[in-house]
Order: sequence, then structure tokens, then C-alpha cells
Amino acid sequence: MLEKISNKFTDVFRQLSGKAVISEKNIQDAVEEIKIALLEADVNVRIVRRFINSTIKEASGEAVLKSVNPGQQFTKIVYDKMVDLLGDKKADLNLKGPDTLSVIMMMGLQGSGKTTTASKLAYKLKQQGRKPLLVAADLARPAAVKQLQVMGEKAGVEVFALEETKPVKVVKAALAYAKKNLHNVVIIDTAGRIHLDDVLMAEVSDIKKTANPDDLLFVADSMTGQNAVNIAKEFNEQVGITGVVLTKFDSDTRGGAALSLKSVTGCPLKFVGTGEKLEDLDVFHPERMASRILGMGDVVSFVEKAQETIEEKEAEDLERKIRKAQFTLEDYLDQFKRIRKMGSFSSLLEMMPGGANIDPSAIDEKKIKRQEAIIFSMTLAERRNHHIIGPTRRKRIAKGSGTTVFDVNKLLKDFEKMRLMMKKVANNKKYQAQMLSQFGGLK
Repeated sequence: MLEKISNKFTDVFRQLSGKAVISEKNIQDAVEEIKIALLEADVNVRIVRRFINSTIKEASGEAVLKSVNPGQQFTKIVYDKMVDLLGDKKADLNLKGPDTLSVIMMMGLQGSGKTTTASKLAYKLKQQGRKPLLVAADLARPAAVKQLQVMGEKAGVEVFALEETKPVKVVKAALAYAKKNLHNVVIIDTAGRIHLDDVLMAEVSDIKKTANPDDLLFVADSMTGQNAVNIAKEFNEQVGITGVVLTKFDSDTRGGAALSLKSVTGCPLKFVGTGEKLEDLDVFHPERMASRILGMGDVVSFVEKAQETIEEKEAEDLERKIRKAQFTLEDYLDQFKRIRKMGSFSSLLEMMPGGANIDPSAIDEKKIKRQEAIIFSMTLAERRNHHIIGPTRRKRIAKGSGTTVFDVNKLLKDFEKMRLMMKKVANNKKYQAQMLSQFGGLK
């Protein structure tokens, strides 16, 4: 996601970083490149103009031109402007305490991903200890109720539905049911349309009056760019929204919607959908997104995702195995599973500083799947002690995995090299410090 704009900004900063002194001409050239990058990303023209003017004004002062490291000073100014553009700080859901019922209303056009997002949000809240109830109030789209029921079952969340033709009656009954059954969050999936119309607006307005929601979330397809921003603005003016969720964010290479939403609508971007799985709904952090757009990575999000997939004791056991060179092929296989839980390899690459400059195709996922197939074809004893895998065993493993003996030999050779390198890193503090310095000087 956001590869094009990230690569543009990285190029701009690279050109300035090598200069001990920069001039106003350097600043003007850099800002011109930034302007082109933002326009190509489909950012609102008025927003681009304001962003560029304020950047020039601040970057042309002595703080940058006479700075010891002017390139870094300029980068810091652009980063701060980008964070401000994206929303300044993280916007949380407007939830009441766990003992009080909170209501969230989902709105948007047909095909924007409302039903899927409602299910993802319910799943996220359940993981946080809440007891959500999904309400099937989209009675216009065929199979919308069934879709919500199927997704609710996957999420382990109850879905309230009625054989009814009026959404307001469904919502009233759902609220009563939620209070009676001690649900503390109600998520209402409303109907969408192919385009804005008076009937849609009247329907969502009636549901809003009935439900008195704490959060009105507008769900938009990030691939539609400025169109998503304009529709969000229209919804906000006619119904009122408290936040936006951008779906298909993993496929958005430009980022114009994310960069324009806050300034145009005045409403914060609260979540982004990053995949098809229930867990693929990320809280939107403006400062982290600004860092990724500018090619600086997002190590904090990477660490958080890692913490979600591995317990502290497991991490300690893994570190002990690495230090003592007891890391096995079985452990290696487990790490593939953990990485996949964190997201796609390309999405994780984007979180690493400079990762935006690495071509995702350089990560050979076919090779990884081939390695998995080889390890799956081994016995438990072989996975735990690869030294016992002699020529006869290698032939059997190659046949069982649909690969060649050469592939098996290469895996074992690469694995042994990796084990030794990991042991070296784990036991060498100086080498660890050198590696950490590659990630922005983390301590």
C-alpha cells in the first residue's frame, strides 16, 4: 500500500540528506517534487496547496537553512505537516463504560464493505473483552442479512435479525434485546445504495434518531480516492459522522483518500481495513502512517503485531534456543505461521525503515511454501534434529514434498547457516547494536 507516494518522498529526502548545506533553491525543488507526489496520490488540490505553502514558509527559515543537519530538519518539518494532515492523533471509538450500552452505526454506499467491517469491528471489540451484538438493519440488499449472520458466526458474535421490512423496527427491537441480554456494544449494519439518494439519507437519519448512536462510522472504499472523500463530506453534512473507516487499504497504492479525509470532512479516520480476515482491521495512527508514507517504516506497529502473536514466555524460550543453537526446523516452521498471523510479507516489509524501497517481489513466497512442504514431509524426530537426515531420508522427504533432493539439501544448508548467524547475533551485544542502528537508531 502507498508504494508510489512513499517512494517519491524517499527520493526527495535522499537527495537532501547528502548535502551539508542546502539553499532555498534546494527547498523549492524538493517542495515541487512533494507537490507532484501529493497530486499524483489524488490528494485534494486545495489541501495540497495549503500543505505546500506552509511547508515552504517553515522550511525557508534559518532553522533549516543554517541547521547543522538541514536535510533532517526539512524531513522533520514535512513529517509534522503530514501528521497534522492525517489527523494529528489517534481517534478512539466513543464507547461508554463496559456496564453501559454503547451504540455504533455503520454507514456508506453499497459495495464499500460495511457488512464486513461491522463484523471485523465486532470481532475486535470481543477480543478486547466487550460483548457486542451485530444488528442486521440492511434490508435493501439481497442476502445482506445472511452475509452478516455468516460473518457473525465466524467472529463468534451474536447477530440480531428480524423478518421485517422496516429497519427502524429492527433497530428498536435490537436495542431492547441488547439491554435484556447484557450486551454492552450494539453495531448496526445499515443499507447502502449505488449512489447517494434522498431515500438512503432519510433511512439512515431515522435509524440515527431511533438508536441515538455514540459513534456514526462512515465506511468508504479507499480505492475510489477523492470520490470517497466527497461522499463522506456529503454524509457528514446531511446525517453527521464521528469517524471514517477506509476499506481495501492494503490495495491502495496512492493514499489520496487517507490524506484528504480529515481536512475535507473534519472527521478523523479511525480504522483501516487491510485484508479479508476478521483480524484485518487496524486502528489508524496518524503519526505511524506519516512515518510509513515518508519511507521511515512503522516499527511500533510491527512490534505490536508481533506481541499479539507470541507470548512473553514463548519469546524467552525462543531466545534461549537461539543462544544455545537449539533452534530446530520445527521452531522454524512455527515462525512461518506466526509471521502469517501478523499479515502478508509485503505489508510487514512496509513497516520496516526503508522497506518501501524493497520490491515485494524480491520476497519469494513460492520458495517459502516449498520450504514448508519439505519440513511437513519430515518426521517429528527429523524436524527436531536435522543432523539425522541422511541421503536416504532426503530422497524420501523430496518425494513426499514434491520437490528435489537438491531443494532439500539447500534448505538444510541454509537453515544451518541461519542458525549459526542467529546464535552469533544473540550472543554478540556489539553486533546487536549495529543491527539496531539500521532501524533508526533504536536502543
